[in-house]
Amino acid sequence: MSIKNNGENTVPDSTAASLHAADGAATESEAPETEGAGNFIHEIIEEDLRADPELKIHTRFPPEPNGYLHIGSAKAIRINSRAAAKYGGLFNLRYDDTNPVKEGDEYVKSIYEDLLWLGCEPTGGVYYGSDYFDKCYEFAVKLIKDGKAYVDDLTADEMREYRGTLTEPGKESPYRGRSVDENLDLFVGLKNGEFPDGSRTLRAKIDMASPNMNMRDPAIYRILHTSHHRQGDKWCIYPLYDFAHPIQDALEGITHSLCSIEFENHRPLYEWVVDSIGFEKKPKQREFARLNVTHTVMSKRYLRQLVETGLVDGWDDPRMPTLCGLRRRGYTPSAIFDFVDRAGVAKAYSVVGIELLEHCIREELNRTAPRRVAVTSPVKLIIDNYPEDRTEWFELPNNPGDPDAGTRKLPFTRELLIESDDFAEVPPPRFFRLKPGGEVRLMGAYIVKFVSLEKNADGTVKAIHAEADLVSGNGSPSDGRKIKGTIHWLSEKYAARRDVMVYDHLFTLENVDDIPEGKTYGDYLNPDSVKKLEGCAVEPSLAEAKPGERFQFVRNGYYVADSKHPGVFNRIVGLKDSFPKAGR
Repeated sequence: MSIKNNGENTVPDSTAASLHAADGAATESEAPETEGAGNFIHEIIEEDLRADPELKIHTRFPPEPNGYLHIGSAKAIRINSRAAAKYGGLFNLRYDDTNPVKEGDEYVKSIYEDLLWLGCEPTGGVYYGSDYFDKCYEFAVKLIKDGKAYVDDLTADEMREYRGTLTEPGKESPYRGRSVDENLDLFVGLKNGEFPDGSRTLRAKIDMASPNMNMRDPAIYRILHTSHHRQGDKWCIYPLYDFAHPIQDALEGITHSLCSIEFENHRPLYEWVVDSIGFEKKPKQREFARLNVTHTVMSKRYLRQLVETGLVDGWDDPRMPTLCGLRRRGYTPSAIFDFVDRAGVAKAYSVVGIELLEHCIREELNRTAPRRVAVTSPVKLIIDNYPEDRTEWFELPNNPGDPDAGTRKLPFTRELLIESDDFAEVPPPRFFRLKPGGEVRLMGAYIVKFVSLEKNADGTVKAIHAEADLVSGNGSPSDGRKIKGTIHWLSEKYAARRDVMVYDHLFTLENVDDIPEGKTYGDYLNPDSVKKLEGCAVEPSLAEAKPGERFQFVRNGYYVADSKHPGVFNRIVGLKDSFPKAGR
């Protein structure tokens, strides 16, 4: 695959091949066709197409390469890439690398990998905001010559003071009246590194009394004597996002700049930049509500803090809302986009329950995941009347809901392993698993009846003894008696041993935006967000599971073979669905 851009390519071509080869991405990226709760963005585009049938729709996704993408990013990717695809247009990936302080190639690569994994290859090309620095500088000079920008000496604190409030207009800077020649001379000095960081800015000359504070002479260039990951030391001044972004959109021919709702108040400035520079074809900025999900946080700053302080196992920790974390957790692109579609595209702020995301992957894996047996808390079950030297093979379905999925065979021997929770010496009411005096069906195999119990010195169960109804096979008892309970099992002799990671929500607080005053995110970290179960028994075939393969562990949940730690399975989601099905 070749990657188009307007400068030197820093994303290796091999990335595409490796991403499509890993995790089954090439087959998973087909997203559901549901429209969710409606899409007003498509209504806007269709209105524009009615006015101009020749309009070629062109969208973009402009992430800042200062962290890893998260599930909120998936919404923006979905909206922009889908709009381009639906209307036969183009979709760009453009790295917003205009702030060199925290940006880096690690994030550049990860963002591209995530887009490929989602199946959203940039059909219009891969671009970098930093490659437009020469044009941004050229347009800044034009604004100065047109009397629409000036070099300001106010400090950051002074600028805030002069800016005014929501109810009071701002005050003009004493440097606002500088001549065009003086501003040009100073701006060249800024470019040549003659002034220290923070000593001067270039500001747009708009209206200090505007009710929109973004229009009160916003800064459009600042001094940063910092090396850039792509441009090196060529620049020591950098354009701010509100100035650079509309220029980049216009130069790339973007027709619809679709962004999250916090940029709505920035739209007048976006349009001012486009109009003041004099672009003939003007992009249209329109905004949608961000995706907020319960029990997690979308702040890249805080996610980075979790990583850097070692509270999580990197950006791809399966508890993280990052796309690489969700991928390692076992989520699929189709389930993520199903979630985004069901959440809908709107302008109103809302928080979507993480239960909906869990429902989407559970619903998909119920159809697609092969069934396998794992005993996560094993206790020995000895079948006293079964020959010690005998091995029998019982056939179990790979997916009871899909006859075409076929079957596989499990070995049955005298000494088995069952879940410790499937036996109770003193059972609670309506306990239909193994208990003194009781019978239970071993899934797909014999009916067994409790005989006796061996205990360790500390009183814990060492082994359970039972007898099998050897004429029952995997059918009904010959005398017609009813067996209410069925439990899963494994042969101790043939079982493989693996570690299992059981993940839960990262935060105990449902809506992390509701943190009380005086508290921080750290106060609500879930201490039980991960539990490691060591030495779990799994059926023999699971010993050969490849990283990223997903399974339903029967009567337990959905699991994926970890891509980072061989021999480990991560729980994707449990079997129980808490998402209300009515009204979906």
